[in-house]
Parts: sequence; structure tokens; C-alpha cells
Amino acid sequence: MKKGLTSLVLFILMFCFSFSVVMPLQEVLSLEDGFLSSYEDVESSNQNNKFGFFIKSNLEEKEKIVGGQKNKQNEVIFKLFGFIPIKKVSVVMAGDEDFYVGGVPVGLTICSEGAIVVSNDNDDVVLKEGDIITHINGKPVEGLDNIQDLLQDGESVEETEIEFLRKNKPIKALVKSVRDDDTGKLRLGLWVKDDISGVGTLTFVNKKTHRYGALGHPIVEGSGGNVVPVANGKIYECNLIGINKGKRNNPGELRCVFKSNSNSKGSIESNTKFGISGVLNDTTDLVDENLTAKLGGRLGVKMGKAKIVSSISGIREEYDIEIIKTNYQKSANDKSIVFRVKDKRLLDMTGGIVQGMSGSPIMQDGKIVGAVTHVFLNDPTKGYGVYVDWMLN
Repeated sequence: MKKGLTSLVLFILMFCFSFSVVMPLQEVLSLEDGFLSSYEDVESSNQNNKFGFFIKSNLEEKEKIVGGQKNKQNEVIFKLFGFIPIKKVSVVMAGDEDFYVGGVPVGLTICSEGAIVVSNDNDDVVLKEGDIITHINGKPVEGLDNIQDLLQDGESVEETEIEFLRKNKPIKALVKSVRDDDTGKLRLGLWVKDDISGVGTLTFVNKKTHRYGALGHPIVEGSGGNVVPVANGKIYECNLIGINKGKRNNPGELRCVFKSNSNSKGSIESNTKFGISGVLNDTTDLVDENLTAKLGGRLGVKMGKAKIVSSISGIREEYDIEIIKTNYQKSANDKSIVFRVKDKRLLDMTGGIVQGMSGSPIMQDGKIVGAVTHVFLNDPTKGYGVYVDWMLN
């Protein structure tokens, strides 16, 4: 009996040690250089025991000599039991810059680098719907206009070398070309396009530079799973005309239309795992000049009360959420934060998180700390968010 009790006590002690020391230690060791931080974030991390009771952190400024010149570099130093250094991470300081708080739905149009396969009429061609053709006979596909020229540049043979993206991985293949009976020109037997459009939500806009971040996750084309590479793109003002409420296993959506005859509000320069970015040339009706905030890094994000900002009611409003998990990510991921919608107003309007709300700012302690990215299919009251760190990088 005593032996069994002793074993149980040892098991409990080992579990407690693992939970309070080993797991937080693994999380700290997985942190990589380059995330956003501030003295406030580090203080909040320590106060809330973000890495357990036994690991604390300090933000220090170091001078390093690079190329004969002194440069200042900020580091967060993590210490076990308050005195044993276990990890140093260089960080980007969250500056004093102000950012307009987003929350407004916007229309997006992108012209892709390459040609997106819509359908395939040629059984001998390996390409599928959603693949993005990037090169023909070793030369880059800039859009639909030069595909025919690149095909004719090939030698007078039936096989053409194609390079394409599938699930973001480059693939090369030799495919059979078809010679058109009327024109005598080679063709692939594919229907393709080079543009894509949609709706997302603006997250933040730098007050000085008007550089913005939006959406929080990539624009992906169809079943191919490819992040669409941007040749150029534009962002537009749009009108919300209705909401399809989200239900279990049936995600809802915002129904929006681009404002008729409206000029673009700015450019889309990149489309990454963490949304789109570019510069606004006109902020009218997209930002409230009286509503600004600082950005907050991931160390300061904690479980508990937070808000998301959205204009789905017709005006920009804050809605209560509860952050129920903050993930420690060794590599960049758009599912950094897990939260639950608590605000009855939002639940009555949308049922929770719906498509089109991606990019809605997540705010905690008055700072923009992230953006909404995904909804739980089996529970629309729960959603994912991405740290604002990733969107800036």
C-alpha cells in the first residue's frame, strides 16, 4: 500500500514538474529571433506567468559591432528560477508609431504572376484546376497575354515544358501540346485566368506611411491550395449588403459588393501566409482618424478578455471575446490565437465568426495584437487569430 502511494506521489510530482518547468522551457527554447516586443509586453508576460512561475524575462539593449559600426540590438533574455540564462532572442521593438484601427470590409482584386488553371479539356495534360503555370519552355508567364507567344517560341514538337505550382510547390512536367486546325498555333487545351477577387477586412494602417495589413491569411486559389503570387493588385471600398449567419458545419459569410464606379483606395503589393499588404492612397471611409492604437507583440498577449473590431453593424464597433489559448510558435502560423465570441450583439447578427471577417483587429489592453483568420467549422462562436508580429514581418 505504501509503495503504491509513494509511486502515486512521485508521479504527481513528476507531472507537476513537467507542467510547470519542462513544458514552458520547451516553449521558450522554440522561440525564434525577430518577433515584436516592448518593455510593456515583457512586464505583462512576467506578471501573467506566461511561461510558468519559474521562467522570467528581461528586455535589454545591447551594442554590437557590425562592419566596424556600433549598432543597437534589443534582446529578450529568459532566465530559469530568475538567475539561470536559458535563451536570448533578438526582438524588433514596438515603436511609438500610431496605427489606425481597421475593421472595415474591403474589396480585393489581384492580377497573379502566372496563369491560374480553371479547367482542363486535354486528358493528356497533367495540370489540374487551381494549378498556377509560372514558366513555359523556361520563360516566365507574366499573364494571359504572353502564353501564346511562349508556346510558339518552343520548337516544332508536340511536347512543351511547363513549370507550375501545386500546393505552393514548384513542379516541372512535359505536356503534349495541341495544334489548332484553324490557326496552326500550338495550345495546351486549358482554360486559364490571371485575376482573382474577393472580400476581406482591413486590420491596421500606419498613420504616417499609410502602409496597411489586412485579411490575416493568404488569398488561395481554389482546390490547388496555392497562395496566389501578386503581379499587382488593388483594394476597393465596398458596401455590406447582407450577412449569412454561421451555423455548425456551415460557415456564414458577409455579402458585399464593390462600390460602383469607385476608384481603388490603394495597392496590393504582397499576398503571404498572413494576409495582404500594400499602401493606401486614399483613406476616406476606410479609417477613423480619431481611432488609433499601438501594436502589441505576442509576449503581451494573454488569456482572458479581449475585443475584435468590426463594421458589420454599419458602424465600427468593438465586440467582446475571450482569448482561450495563445500558441507558442516556432515557425510562423496564422492560427496563433484561439478565442471565443462572448458578445451577444455579434452572436445575434452573425452567429459568431463568418467569412469576410478575416482581418478584423483583435485588441487587448488598448493595443492591436492580432487579426481574426479562421472560424471553427463545428462551432462558429470560436475562431483563430494571427499575431500582429507575423503580419508586420
